Amino acid sequence: MRQTSRRDMLKGALAVGAAASFRVGRLHAQENSAKSRIDPILKQAVDAKEVPGVVAMAATEKGVLYEGAIGPRALEAGASSMTPDTVFRIASMTKAISTVAAMQLVEQGKLKLDDPVPNIDAALSTPQVLEGFDASGQPKLRAAKRPITLKHLLTHTAGFTYDTWDANTGRYAKIMQTPHRATGKVAALRTPLAFDPGDRWLYGINIEWTGLLIERASGQPLEDYFRDKIFGPLGMKDSGYVMSSEQRARQARLHTRQLDDSLALQPLEPVPVKAEFFSAGGPLYSTARDYLTFTQMLLRGGSLNGARILKPETVALMYQNHTGSIPCGVLKSEMKNLSYDVDLFPGQQLRWGLGYMLNLQPGPNGRSAGTVSWGGLYNTYYWIDPVKRVTGLIMTQILPFADPRVLKLYGQLERGVYATIG
Repeated sequence: MRQTSRRDMLKGALAVGAAASFRVGRLHAQENSAKSRIDPILKQAVDAKEVPGVVAMAATEKGVLYEGAIGPRALEAGASSMTPDTVFRIASMTKAISTVAAMQLVEQGKLKLDDPVPNIDAALSTPQVLEGFDASGQPKLRAAKRPITLKHLLTHTAGFTYDTWDANTGRYAKIMQTPHRATGKVAALRTPLAFDPGDRWLYGINIEWTGLLIERASGQPLEDYFRDKIFGPLGMKDSGYVMSSEQRARQARLHTRQLDDSLALQPLEPVPVKAEFFSAGGPLYSTARDYLTFTQMLLRGGSLNGARILKPETVALMYQNHTGSIPCGVLKSEMKNLSYDVDLFPGQQLRWGLGYMLNLQPGPNGRSAGTVSWGGLYNTYYWIDPVKRVTGLIMTQILPFADPRVLKLYGQLERGVYATIG
């Protein structure tokens, strides 16, 4: 009996080992397939000077599926090559991280999604709606019809805007001499709403306000909260508001698209200095590896590498449609130097989850209905597909946003990833 038991145990162990070897072998085969599909696509774009250099990555819930870095970090003689740990300014890809922070505090009962937001500033507690301008050019304001909630902020339905995509916001700021957001002054956020909370969708400074709510509810500066509750537990060692000299040496340079479609290298931006606050909406630095770690955590229901960041039910809630029948995701540019018109999926129904755009229909390049995604001003983009269990991203440093050549490459990356996983 004892010999039979040992024999059975040995057979079982061998079977488990064989299954594990099969899974590893299949993953390696997929990795090789992805590399053979995607590397040439990225190289062609770099060789054609459609992008200066690019880093792209993808992962399934089993692990990293693809990692590619092609081209230089800058279009200048002697520039270093792109690497998977090249540092990028991720701009509005910061917003998903800030949303995760806010949802951690919702889980703890320190913030509430559907209640009026805490009274930390009159712009939030007694919001005004901008109805236009009078004959003398002065703003016409009225009280908002309903209070602002955290859900309004996380879905960009509160009424706050960016002057990049709303002319009246820019006009108001000029008349009232509102400081620019780059100053890091809270006064830069004290702008009226473009509409009553919950009535429409328009991309804006909503997550910047969310960052101040996170600081108040947690009792920590935002940069400390991110480090302690998200970056540290996940091992995102190259993500933060201020880079070290070593990280700065790995940074990709910004290029701007010229009228003849060429790319012009821009000077390296000054080292960021904190004023009254660091914005939750945009200024983070990160790498493709770090950010893929973050999206993998969301793909896997809130945990990765032994760290539980969110509850599975919270992540599932973030994937849901929280804007109902309100159309989302389409923007008309008022600042052509910063952004082209934005319509990433022409003709498709787009809504907003908590923190990111939501596809209601399957995308043209393979993503499922229910996929969430967004990007950053400097043409960095990510997606998370909870149905087919895959996530991916692409990073460049180009202005204006929604650059057609980068979007084409993003779509080609996506198609290559889905062709690989079948």
